[in-house]
Amino acid sequence: MTSSSGRRRAAVVGTGAIVVGGHLPALRAHADRVELVAAVDVDPGRLDAFRAEAGEGVAGFSSTEAMLDAVRPDLVLIGTPPSFHREQTVAALTAGAWVLCEKPLCLSLAEYDEIAAAEVASGAYASVIFQHRYGSGAVRARELIRGGELGAPLVAHCQTTWHRDAGYYSVPWRGRWATEGGGPTMGHGIHQYDLLLHLLGEWEEVQAMAARLVHDTESEDVSTALVRVANGALATVVNSVLSPDEVSRVRVDCADATVELTHLYGHVNDDWVYTPAPHVAEERVAAWRGVGEGVRGARGVRGARGVPGGQGVPGVPGVLDVPSSHTAQLGFVLDAWAAGVRPPGSGREARNTLEFAAALYKAAFTGRPVRAGEIGPGDPFHEAMHGGFGTTWSRVGRA
Repeated sequence: MTSSSGRRRAAVVGTGAIVVGGHLPALRAHADRVELVAAVDVDPGRLDAFRAEAGEGVAGFSSTEAMLDAVRPDLVLIGTPPSFHREQTVAALTAGAWVLCEKPLCLSLAEYDEIAAAEVASGAYASVIFQHRYGSGAVRARELIRGGELGAPLVAHCQTTWHRDAGYYSVPWRGRWATEGGGPTMGHGIHQYDLLLHLLGEWEEVQAMAARLVHDTESEDVSTALVRVANGALATVVNSVLSPDEVSRVRVDCADATVELTHLYGHVNDDWVYTPAPHVAEERVAAWRGVGEGVRGARGVRGARGVPGGQGVPGVPGVLDVPSSHTAQLGFVLDAWAAGVRPPGSGREARNTLEFAAALYKAAFTGRPVRAGEIGPGDPFHEAMHGGFGTTWSRVGRA
């Protein structure tokens, strides 16, 4: 129920670091359109600390169900461990609330089907947090690639090479199929390959390998994939938590230019670099630059700031350099609500990325290529990312 001020009424489920550091700043940034009215956490001390930080008027609850019954929020932001996402998302949808949930939205395609059914029954929508899509640099890159301004996409590389030690995996739910859904393929690299697919379009075929080389976990600690995209481009994907020199990178080589993003946990416009092919005229290069950018090297364009003509980026009016963030994505969700349309990061978009993860695991465990659309009800990889192989996988080895 929208408040008397006309703002959407929001609740957060979970009050840990991701909610304090991501969702709360996003709600504050969009305070003219949404207000936080409730928070849920099973830890009373953590809940009290969050409410003190969030400000007056935020009611506290120990269960999602109690909060939904008492508050009836318009929007529920979920920041709990992954194994709770499906249940909490379905409950919120059933109560008529829109949902913005941390990745992964759920642990399997079967769980996603439950969420999709709840959307249909309620008329509400569930989006997954893939904030790298919504920075202005990504918005601009997608416009250029999808619009054909850089020529046909040919080759791409997607790299999430991070480092996590044994202390990280001492948290009980991490690295376990039943509680995290997988290793870096589900919990880390999913942000980067979601962005890759957002830039290039739907994937067509996956071949993959995965291994558990270092950590005492159930799931993998590294995976690699070869991907054929529907437009014909070929891509590589690497997801690792074994890499001391940490970097996140997406590179797309098109016929007329290379566009490359290098960052770690979030990007701004200056993290994007465009390098034209030798045959490209300077006038075309200038058109890629947008407004207020700098130039790297002779012809490489770093950081096309904003969109052409100095227009603002949807979701954050009047701002030209919008970092990838929860704030940016929440703006897009609120824009969709105002327009009465399905929000980005929901429906087919959310499922395609989750299906890619399932296909990577299936290809790794079975040793054969997996095509888009082949994993459906009755396929063991529809029910769980490990497809029944996870419990028999040796501690060190490859899938």
